[in-house]
Amino acid sequence: MKMKLLVLAACLASVGGHVAAKLPPPPPVDPAVAAAKAEKDKATADKAKADLARYEDKSVANFQKNMKNAGKPVPKPTPIAVAASAPAVPPKK
Repeated sequence: MKMKLLVLAACLASVGGHVAAKLPPPPPVDPAVAAAKAEKDKATADKAKADLARYEDKSVANFQKNMKNAGKPVPKPTPIAVAASAPAVPPKK
């Protein structure tokens, strides 16, 4: 059974390589279309970032409300320090 699977895998791999080799190159990208796509992607990313922040705030408010309703103390938020990037080290000559 293992031998059949190995032969089948080898055949599929060899056929797949030949098929991919015969594909035509992609058409050239129009700079105006690429710029419009980049702007659209940036707008989508900004919207996703704003949505994430909104839902994070909503979940924190829900957690704090549930803690108060249960009569438990609400923990104070821990400040998160942003890691400083390491200074660039020049390459040795």
